[in-house]
Amino acid sequence: MQRSVHKMSNEAGGIPIKDTLKMMSDMILLCATLALSLFFWVLSLTLSVYSGSLQPVSPWRWLFSILVPLVLTIRARKRRSLDHSGALGALFVGFVLTMANLSFFSSLLAFFITSSKLTRWGAAKKKKIDADYKEGGQRNWVQVFCNGGIPTQLALLYMIEVGPGEMPIDFAQQYTASWMCLSLLGALACSAGDTWASEVGPVLSPSRPRLITTWEEVPEGTNGGVTHVGLAASFVGGLAVGVAYLASQVLFVSNLQQGAPQWPVVLYGGAAGLLGSLLDSLLGASMQYSGFDSRIGKVVSYESPTTHWICGKPILDNNAVNLFSSVLVALVLPGMAWGLWPH
Repeated sequence: MQRSVHKMSNEAGGIPIKDTLKMMSDMILLCATLALSLFFWVLSLTLSVYSGSLQPVSPWRWLFSILVPLVLTIRARKRRSLDHSGALGALFVGFVLTMANLSFFSSLLAFFITSSKLTRWGAAKKKKIDADYKEGGQRNWVQVFCNGGIPTQLALLYMIEVGPGEMPIDFAQQYTASWMCLSLLGALACSAGDTWASEVGPVLSPSRPRLITTWEEVPEGTNGGVTHVGLAASFVGGLAVGVAYLASQVLFVSNLQQGAPQWPVVLYGGAAGLLGSLLDSLLGASMQYSGFDSRIGKVVSYESPTTHWICGKPILDNNAVNLFSSVLVALVLPGMAWGLWPH
């Protein structure tokens, strides 16, 4: 009887204490974000007074660039997509890309959401294959920066070149900035393509993977192993990032019709996803150690008395391979796009 009375008193106001505390914490977070965004806005106004070339950034852009990545990072942390260090890294990457260009933000969002959902999909089969499988695919700061470090640097250079804001990709009007946009898009699409291939291929492929360097069948989970399903998934993953970029261009760029056509960014994203997956597989087959450990019955990346070598050398780990792949795509693919882009 006493418990019932106590429970009724807690809910007398119609809202449980737990929900009240959550509401209060959300209000505190919102107020802190507002204060921080206003501080940055005043700071940008002050700096613009002393620098004629520096334009102040809208307070709404400051607010959006801080609040939205913060909310998404907290949500990802609760869903165990990121650990503590990964959440801090993702918050920084998200803030820089959102501040620089909303098309960068939408591309990052497409990569992160689709990758997180695909990581959880088919978990039962992935546990049987991957010796390092983590529930929810928790990413740490190293993984975040290997996928988002290059886009973050490019976004910072973009802000130095043209300032925060959206612009159409047009090599004739903004050669350097257009190159940076495509480099950033290519790096994100590369990461998305590799993730889609590694998450979809093992679950849906009806056949065993083949080593990309020799085309011999290898056990599932071997670095450098590819399947037709995985390669198709990498192209679709890149397309998803390209579609997100184009959609935000249509929504936020006012003079889109006056420049060069923007639809090629979708195909560019697909090509970057496929190329990134192929580069990742080539590097993985040659510079990552893969061996079959008979003790646990899985492919592993370490040498031991119970491990039989399959391919590769212990030079790079998976994070380094992802980083090198995104760097190569970011450097090479914009030059190819420049020659093929319609005018």
